[in-house]
Amino acid sequence: MKKISQQLKQLGMGSLLLAGAWLVPAAAHADRLGQIEARGVLICATLSKNEPLGFSDPLTGQIVGFDVDMCSAVARKLGVQMQHRSVTVEGRLPALMKGEVDLVSAALGYTRERARLIDFTASHYQNPIKLIVQSDSGLNLVSDLDGKRISANRDSTPEQAVRRVLRKASLLTFTDTPQSFLALAQGQVDALAISMPSGIRFVNESGGRFRFVEGALAWEPTALGVKKGEHRLLDAVNQALAALEKEGEIDALWTKWYGLKTKFNIPRDKKLTPISAFR
Repeated sequence: MKKISQQLKQLGMGSLLLAGAWLVPAAAHADRLGQIEARGVLICATLSKNEPLGFSDPLTGQIVGFDVDMCSAVARKLGVQMQHRSVTVEGRLPALMKGEVDLVSAALGYTRERARLIDFTASHYQNPIKLIVQSDSGLNLVSDLDGKRISANRDSTPEQAVRRVLRKASLLTFTDTPQSFLALAQGQVDALAISMPSGIRFVNESGGRFRFVEGALAWEPTALGVKKGEHRLLDAVNQALAALEKEGEIDALWTKWYGLKTKFNIPRDKKLTPISAFR
């Protein structure tokens, strides 16, 4: 510090520039995009037990999926490598807020409550939140589940949708989707609240044992998450998403994981939408 001060005085900069010299490194340290560019790596978090968003490939053991590919595509547009980090549903926001990861791409539905804690990019897809029931349950409409027992992932948008729409329902929450589904399969609950792309495999692979009820609890705009206040990084990721949309790459990734030739067969009807449209 003394040496720096002496050098600045020799240059005739005075105490004001000395203060500025301390502010510049502090600002640079706070700039996440600058850190990413300096290290050449984007640390991106996804789920690891939610097919086809993020799950373990049975052949390689690697975590693969739509969210993982989105991370890689954004990293490429930023001119850096992607480093993957697995998180749980309830661990997504804390990992971002603590600075453990740069970006979250983990079935992250936008809500006003979450927007107080983190910043959201534009929404790159939207999905209905649905309810899965036993096929012989006699439950056919969303309204039939009011007052019933419902499972959901803890701190998820399906959980919030149940609390908002089915106020009399009893909620049983779990840390990941397999546990939430197991509660339904074992009869601990009457229904599972889940985003349709995550739930459709349970219906399709059940041999007719499970089905969706008619209607949706809500429509969920899904986006990527950035730590609050990192405006340069948020802008850069939004620019990357806009380029990927324009070039057709988001559609291509959706087709790869959700398209006609997959077991999900879900169209991507809603394209990239500014998050301001949902506020």
